[in-house]
Amino acid sequence: MLVCAHAVMMATASAPSPIYPLYRERWGLSVTMLTVVFAVYVVGLLGALLTVGSLSDHLGRRPVLVAALLMAATSTAIFWTADGLVSLLIARVMQGIATGTATGALAAGLVDLSPERRPQLGPTVTAVGTSIGMATGAGVVGLLVRWTSRPDAYAFPVLTLTFVVLAAIILRIPETRAPQAFRPASLRPRVRVPGEVRPVFLASVPVLVAGWAVTGLFLSLTPSLVSNVLHVRSGAAGGLTVAALFLANGVGGYCSVRHTARLTTVLGAVLLGLGAFTLAVAIAVASPAVYVGGSVVAGLGVGLTFSGSLRAVNAVTPAKSRSEVFSAVYVISYAALSLPSLAAGAAVPSWGLETTGYLYVGFVGALSLGAALHAGRSRAHRPTGGPMRTACEYEPHRTDPLLSVATSSRFRGWGGLRESGPTMRRRRTPAPAPEQIDHDLRPPCQGGLPEFGSLRWLRAGGGCDSYG
Repeated sequence: MLVCAHAVMMATASAPSPIYPLYRERWGLSVTMLTVVFAVYVVGLLGALLTVGSLSDHLGRRPVLVAALLMAATSTAIFWTADGLVSLLIARVMQGIATGTATGALAAGLVDLSPERRPQLGPTVTAVGTSIGMATGAGVVGLLVRWTSRPDAYAFPVLTLTFVVLAAIILRIPETRAPQAFRPASLRPRVRVPGEVRPVFLASVPVLVAGWAVTGLFLSLTPSLVSNVLHVRSGAAGGLTVAALFLANGVGGYCSVRHTARLTTVLGAVLLGLGAFTLAVAIAVASPAVYVGGSVVAGLGVGLTFSGSLRAVNAVTPAKSRSEVFSAVYVISYAALSLPSLAAGAAVPSWGLETTGYLYVGFVGALSLGAALHAGRSRAHRPTGGPMRTACEYEPHRTDPLLSVATSSRFRGWGGLRESGPTMRRRRTPAPAPEQIDHDLRPPCQGGLPEFGSLRWLRAGGGCDSYG
């Protein structure tokens, strides 16, 4: 149900984009004003992330999600009855606040509900759910634009009802985070990333900015580019192009689970750069087909980089800080989503839509190249083992008290162990003392060992996973 709520929330974020050209004709809005309408959504979202983004760590996931879903229902109801620019601005701000309130709780809740042996499932579902939701919102509304002159009269009532139903269902799901003492001081705007998470978080910033800047281009300017520069008059074209980006985004996120976080981010950044170059060529030759091809390539890059970044950050984030850290990730992401788009909208009256498009994709291409180089040499993203994880599995030997340990090649431990390829073969030596096991195993499995009888726990088959 959390996956469904996340997908619907993301669908609502992209749903207005195909309708922007109709709003422009209906109320005489400029391209600059449309980018402002798009940007105020991010203002509300960032404001919520900075204040209440970690609220679910204190109050629990369920009450925060219910409040966010009801606020989202209010925003879609305002879209439904909008009669001008002011209504659009109010609806978008409320929509941003609802999304920002729900984002940290949804991401953290999905991680909380992931199986212990597959902790990467939460970040992967978050990334793929974001892509599928935004593709569905843009694609379905894009088709409605072709069939009716009032697509908002059909899309937003359905979304309003959906949010109300989801809120009622989530009231009945189990709570995954026990409520804790809440202090109003925790609502002070701040972005806090724990020290042990900070190196990986900072290493993920370049690819986050590159990927979400591409997303901002499609959500704010692509419908106008398709209509006025590529000369495609079909009302569905802009929305379907946005949907192509996000469908490819979802494919990239899904495929990323087969590779390490470092390889995923490097490959994704390269595809982002290639996609930006293809989009520039499409604008130059006014080819809708080439533009769709560039959308697919760029979308694959966005999915790979976002999923890889979430996996890398999640691997080093303690459970008590998940909501706060994921909120910080989205602060960076949505700032990259909005600020370049707002600057592009301001440049259109002076430089024209085509020139602004060149500058935008050039900016994304340069940023993607830098992100690829950064991710390629960053130690924070270097793999620690196989495609998805480096396992630290501990099993009792069947005939003697010695322990058989399978771990990564970077593990250094007891004298009775020596490396052999990716694993370590044991030699028959006396079993180490429990204190020595505690001391030697703590560095490679940070945060993974329980604080109880470690030798008895190891003999019972316990273990920890380190995901790179």
